[in-house]
Amino acid sequence: MHPIRLIPLAAIAVLAAACSTGSGSPAWSFGAPVTPAAPAASPAQSDPSATRIEVTLSDSLKIGPAVMTVPAGKPVTFVVTNTGTVFHEFTLGNAADQEAHDKEMMAAGGMSMPKDEPNAIGVEPGKTKELTYTFATPGETLAGCHVIGHYLAGMKAVSKIQ
Repeated sequence: MHPIRLIPLAAIAVLAAACSTGSGSPAWSFGAPVTPAAPAASPAQSDPSATRIEVTLSDSLKIGPAVMTVPAGKPVTFVVTNTGTVFHEFTLGNAADQEAHDKEMMAAGGMSMPKDEPNAIGVEPGKTKELTYTFATPGETLAGCHVIGHYLAGMKAVSKIQ
C-alpha cells in the first residue's frame, strides 16, 4: 500500500485513542481542589449523618438550587437528579478547576461521557445519583456541568461553605 494512503488510517487511529481511555471514558482530572475532599460514596455507602442537598440538572441548562449553603468540615451528600433528556454532570471545584475541566471536555469533543470522580458525577437523563463531599474550610466553590457548551451557557451553581 502506498504510504500516502496510510496517513488517513493513522489519523483515525490517533483520534480514536485520544478520545478514549479504553474504558469508554476520557481520563480527565482537576487542578488542586479548593479544599480537600472525602472520597465519593456510593448511595449504599453514603454517610447517614451527612447534610443532604437535593439538586436538579435540567435541559434549560440550570443547576438548582443556584446557591447552596454547606457546612465546612462535615460531609455533604448532593442528591443529584437529571430532570432532562440529555446527559449532564455535576462537578465541584474552584473557578480554575471548572475552566480546566471545561477545556478538557471541549478538547475531547464530547465523544464519550466522563467517569465519576471524587468531586464529580455524570447523571443519565431521568436518573438520580449521589455525591458525598467534605469541604474542609469556609469559603465558596462552584458546581458546574461541562457537557459541551453547558457551562458556558450558565449551567453552574455556587456552594457557600460555612
